[in-house]
Amino acid sequence: MNVLSGKWKISIISSICYYGKRRFSDISNDVVGITNKMLSKELKELEVRHLVRRTVLDTYPITVQYELTEQGKTLQTIIHKLTEWGLAHHKIQFAQ
Repeated sequence: MNVLSGKWKISIISSICYYGKRRFSDISNDVVGITNKMLSKELKELEVRHLVRRTVLDTYPITVQYELTEQGKTLQTIIHKLTEWGLAHHKIQFAQ
C-alpha cells in the first residue's frame, strides 16, 4: 500500500492502465487537479519503483511516453476492481 499511497498515484496508474501508453500531457488531462510539478514527481516515483516505464521518442518536439512495466501491469486487476467498487458505491450514494 505504501507504493500506491498519496492522492494521485492510483489515478495516474489508472490513466496509463486504461490507454496502455500515455503522453505526459494526456495523463495531466486525465488526472483532474494535478499540477505538472506533482505529476512529474509522482511519475518519477512510479518509475523508480519499476511500475512505470518512461520512453523518450525521437520526435520534434521531444515526446515522452509512459506505460506500465510488467510489474506495473500486475496492478491492473486491483485498479479495475477499485474502479468498479467506486462506481457501484457512487451510484448507491446518489440514489439515496
